[in-house]
Amino acid sequence: MKRRDFLRNVTIGAAAMTIPIRGVRAAEAEELLGGAEERIEKHRKADAVLRLLGSDGKELPAGVEVKIDQQRHKFLFGCNLFKLHRCRTPQNNADYERHFAEMLNFATLPFYWWNYERQKGVTNDPQIEDMVRWCKANNITTKGHPLAWNFVEQDWLPDDPAAAMELQMKRIDRCVRKFKGSIDIWDVVNEATHYDREQCKKNAPKLTEAIRRMGIGAYVRAAFKAARQASPDATLLINDYRTDPDYVNKVISELVVDSKPQYDVIGIQSHMHGGYWGAKRAWEVCESFARFKVPLHFTETTLISGPRSQAGWLTTPEGEITQAGHVAEFYTVLFSHPAVEAITWWDFTDQGAWQQAPAGFLRADMTPKPAYHRLKSLIKGKWWTKTETSTAPGGKAGFRGFLGQYAVSANVSGRVLNGSFTLDDKTAKQPIEVRLG
Repeated sequence: MKRRDFLRNVTIGAAAMTIPIRGVRAAEAEELLGGAEERIEKHRKADAVLRLLGSDGKELPAGVEVKIDQQRHKFLFGCNLFKLHRCRTPQNNADYERHFAEMLNFATLPFYWWNYERQKGVTNDPQIEDMVRWCKANNITTKGHPLAWNFVEQDWLPDDPAAAMELQMKRIDRCVRKFKGSIDIWDVVNEATHYDREQCKKNAPKLTEAIRRMGIGAYVRAAFKAARQASPDATLLINDYRTDPDYVNKVISELVVDSKPQYDVIGIQSHMHGGYWGAKRAWEVCESFARFKVPLHFTETTLISGPRSQAGWLTTPEGEITQAGHVAEFYTVLFSHPAVEAITWWDFTDQGAWQQAPAGFLRADMTPKPAYHRLKSLIKGKWWTKTETSTAPGGKAGFRGFLGQYAVSANVSGRVLNGSFTLDDKTAKQPIEVRLG
């Protein structure tokens, strides 16, 4: 059979994208994607009625022209922010900031203990505070990652495993308390399913031994308890790269105390350096973890734009086209699943990307790849609400839109009045009162 005979075209929304998928996989992908638009319409949008008031508190008269423009998604579209203000040139930094803020509303900030506190008592708070300020200025939600991970450890940790673990718990408490109100989403424990792999034993022998002696269950429960006590209202994630039963049996089940889960969100890594999962596997992973009845965050997503070669792992024009198609498909599947509330990309640029892979939305010179443009056309285009209407009696104005933050303006007797509101599952159940001024 010739290659062209089994390659299929998959249409997502209004744009047709040619994605090489074969045989049965093509049919499965088409079936999932065929229902994606209906699922997105059901789970990501809502009908709303605004009750618009003038600056005097009185309802606007009927027939007033109204513009409704979305400002931000409720859904969290994110990426790690590790290269903020740390790119090669000032122009690189400016491009990085501009492209990030134009598309995304969620950022992961680095709290790797071995780097955050290289010398005991000397922390990397200035970098984190700089990132927090930038995110606040750009209306971007922040997450800290991770609070506990035994991948590498500092030389200054005590030899006694129990003492090292005590410092680990104090570090969790300290970070969560210090950034409460600025960072209220945390990856608490990272990759506990395979804490004892050889790399961990070699690079973090004290913490690895401490976890072994304590037991995985006691370790993850203690970490979540420390984080919860430091900030009772914080959103706490368990995070892992395993999507098999080990994640459930070794970790997730251990975080249920008196029938109550200690986690708020299940974090799922989806690094695809070795090959794209495909729509079917992505959906099956969502379904598998949705049964726990908590939100799902895809915390670390990678799709590369070039193959390995003797010259290194470089982006290629063909690889960039493939990456763009895979990105659009993967995000469409996840955005259409009701359990998923966030997707975090890893990394934003090829410059300094993990494993030196061509994983970014931007090339090393900070020019956007096709994947950036494709995803932005979804997030800020197809999945974005911008509409016009006019008031009915009682200052009422109805519309249907994606959940998120909105700006509204009305032309009253030649004067433009402005206001804002949030559309979510709660506000959509009754008229949303908006005072314009």
